[in-house]
Amino acid sequence: MPRYDNLINGQWTAAASYQANTNPSDLADVVGEYAQGTAEDVQTAVAAATAAFPAWSLSGIQARHDALLKIGNELLARKAELGDLLAREEGKTLAEAIGEVGRAGQIFQFFAGECLRLAGESIPSLRPGVGVEISREPLGVVGLITPWNFPMAIPAWKIAPALAFGNCVVLKPAELVPGSAWALADIIQRSGIPAGVFNLVMGTGRVIGEALVHHPGIAAISFTGSVGVGRGIAKACAANGKKVQLEMGGKNPQLVLDDADLPQAVELAAQSCFYSTGQRCTASSRLIVTDQIYPAFVQALQARMANLRVGDARAANTDIGPVVSQAQLEQDLHSVDIAQAEGAVLAAGGTRVGCHTGSGKLGFFMQPALLVDSTAEMRINREEVFGPVASVVRVRDYEEALHMANDTEFGLSAGIATTSLKYATHFKRHSQAGMVMVNLPTAGVDYHVPFGGRKGSSYGPREQGRYAQEFYTTVKTAYTLGAYAWCFGPLKQAANA
Repeated sequence: MPRYDNLINGQWTAAASYQANTNPSDLADVVGEYAQGTAEDVQTAVAAATAAFPAWSLSGIQARHDALLKIGNELLARKAELGDLLAREEGKTLAEAIGEVGRAGQIFQFFAGECLRLAGESIPSLRPGVGVEISREPLGVVGLITPWNFPMAIPAWKIAPALAFGNCVVLKPAELVPGSAWALADIIQRSGIPAGVFNLVMGTGRVIGEALVHHPGIAAISFTGSVGVGRGIAKACAANGKKVQLEMGGKNPQLVLDDADLPQAVELAAQSCFYSTGQRCTASSRLIVTDQIYPAFVQALQARMANLRVGDARAANTDIGPVVSQAQLEQDLHSVDIAQAEGAVLAAGGTRVGCHTGSGKLGFFMQPALLVDSTAEMRINREEVFGPVASVVRVRDYEEALHMANDTEFGLSAGIATTSLKYATHFKRHSQAGMVMVNLPTAGVDYHVPFGGRKGSSYGPREQGRYAQEFYTTVKTAYTLGAYAWCFGPLKQAANA
């Protein structure tokens, strides 16, 4: 069985223990054994990053550009191979996995360009003869804690801007999907960046994550994961004066109005709710449907779901892969049981199933669930499930739909299906979400635009695009007394101001 080590200070470093990485489509298939780091490994990695920071932060922007471009190019050249690895260890379909690796490559290419575009301002002071320069500088050593559902893209959109703007990095990937992170680290290691600039420490959140959050040498933490863990990180970072960026949960609404194009609404609902096995923070799990279209929409969505093929993530005819783990599968099934106990009706799916490919492989397969006749106060409409489970709520009109869409502690993504420009425009302005989709699935954001939400979904600056500089840099304001001031006499006045 192949073993994969941590990357610390430019060296692959063996660990005292290793953990098997199992394919959720085939529990007999072990991808490899991956290092389980310790708090001492975090100490060593942070020390290496701290030592590397002065030279890297002052390195030429061309060198940073070249390294990030090389990383992006290799990801794109190997997207089929790495996509297969991603699908094998995480369970999303092969097409989705290859697309994710491609997106990771595009992210690195984009931030290669951002190395050359980092700008500041030069403005006059109120004091005669004095100039003001406003610039951005790197933070230092950044700790990145990433989730299992996008094991290549989310590390990429954290690592790439961190390196582009001159920071050094310690990455802790989710313990369920270390293979993609290790493959990305291997590419980064061969890109030409100096030893210590990028470090990979694999292991559990309670060991590696805790050590990163509380380490005094870490200047900032960027975290994507659960609400509970995120709030704990926020408290710890505030207590220690660390900059923090959190992307957490979502309970994203998809409105379907009476005037919607029915086939289009059904397709975007199916994609929003069930693709990637519903394991996306932007997935729509609340379908809020107005009265007149409700019966036809539910019937059409049931028919669409009947044609969704659940099976091995890497099989050519699979639409929905497995749930990522036994614990997640149990949580999904339990959520369906709770909804029914509270009065919702199970209209489709919601059970554990065998692999539809006929291979006989044992995996964490679940038929996507559709719950109807649910109400706003039910737990299924309040709590994030993070699986292929959607509930439908019937409302009178757009006004009630909007109110219900906003009646949540979360605010990441929201969608509306309508042919009315009036309602689409109003929804874009009044939806309390960071991202709004009109006649599109709630999941799916371009790599060059900001990503993030409101309320309990996000905290801190946005991720991705040029907005990433808000988190990965700090602003410096510098004053300079112009040389001409010595000739024209305002020196004393400027000095005494």
